[in-house]
Amino acid sequence: MQILLKDGILLTEDHSPKKMDLFIDGNLISQISDKIRVEAEYVINCNNKIVSPGFVNMHTHVAMSNMRTLFDDMQFSRFLETGFKLDSVRTDEEVYYGSKLGIAEMLRKGTTTFLDMYYSENMVAKAVQELGIRAYLGWSIVNKNQTTQKGEPLKNAEQFISEFRGKDLITPLPAPHGIYSCDRDDLIAAKELADRYDLPYTIHLSENRREVYDIVKKEKKRPVEYLDGLGFLSNRLIASHTIYVTLNEIKILGKKGVTVVNNPVSNMKLANGNFVPALEMIQHGANFTLGTDSAATSNSLDMLENAKLSSLLQKNYREEGQILPPSQVIDFMTKNPWKVLGKNSGILKEGALADITVIGESISQIPLRKENAENILIYSSNGNDVEQTIVNGKLLYSQGNYYGLNIEELREKNKEIFNHYSSLMNS
Repeated sequence: MQILLKDGILLTEDHSPKKMDLFIDGNLISQISDKIRVEAEYVINCNNKIVSPGFVNMHTHVAMSNMRTLFDDMQFSRFLETGFKLDSVRTDEEVYYGSKLGIAEMLRKGTTTFLDMYYSENMVAKAVQELGIRAYLGWSIVNKNQTTQKGEPLKNAEQFISEFRGKDLITPLPAPHGIYSCDRDDLIAAKELADRYDLPYTIHLSENRREVYDIVKKEKKRPVEYLDGLGFLSNRLIASHTIYVTLNEIKILGKKGVTVVNNPVSNMKLANGNFVPALEMIQHGANFTLGTDSAATSNSLDMLENAKLSSLLQKNYREEGQILPPSQVIDFMTKNPWKVLGKNSGILKEGALADITVIGESISQIPLRKENAENILIYSSNGNDVEQTIVNGKLLYSQGNYYGLNIEELREKNKEIFNHYSSLMNS
């Protein structure tokens, strides 16, 4: 497929937006210049539009998209209890349709790559292959005495990795759920699995106070210190939430080159009571990224919503308006994820993968100019302003059209599933 993006405001790697053309040939960005004169299958007028590297959602549970609103206004502990209860009765078909719904929403809102954590990731993979998004799929590993999965989670994870290794758009990986749902041997085995296949791996970490208090009581160490003692930390680890961490723990995360994922909307929705110490993490060398968490806890898979809040929360708490400017926040959801995911993506340059988001000009974004394009994107835009989403050189969403997907049929199927879950919770 050949796509020519004309006259857009391109967000450049050096954060000096430029009004230029961009030509995609196959799955790569082939040319960027002032005026490109080629024949292309698709020519998209990007005048008064922002052309950005595709957004990367570094933490979600996409199959839970058909559970949206079921867990509203719950404390974290009750959410976990209720969520595990529903997980125990979910079918593969329900996981598959929930995944398709979530992927459609992400494409609608400019996400070109997502990192997932769940069981039955083979069903998520089926949805990924059908819709064409790029995905890093983490099979959830929990202690065999706590699991709702059929079979042993660790064996399930390795089988999934063996089956989907080498797929074009899918990278399978191990995803130990958390220190409260995995014992010492589970965590060590999950890390060994990641090492054996040379894969990134992901975990929930220091998401709430109780998690911290429980591990301190049991191990006499805080969560990061405990994992470090197990040899679990590395520059391939992606740690989601990381809210309740001390300066010593931050230094450990930075020294090990860990990638942290900030999920501000979900954290506030679940009333976790704190937020990521972003500046200290960046200062001490951690790779800082963003995620939405699931639609069951954040109610939206909108990366721009989380990007804005990630900046505003820090400004407000520290009473420093200049910190975390848009240029830095854009890197959190475009460039930084690829430091651990390992592909040539996240920047607009010739030879990079063509994972691209086009954001249209709405009334709330006027006056849009190249000088304020980054500010407009982070402070004045949301996912509904996205007009085109391109993944691996293919146009997957454009102005209400989902290519290869009957969105109305998908909505109706997920309404049926939601009603079933709702009746189970009320019984």
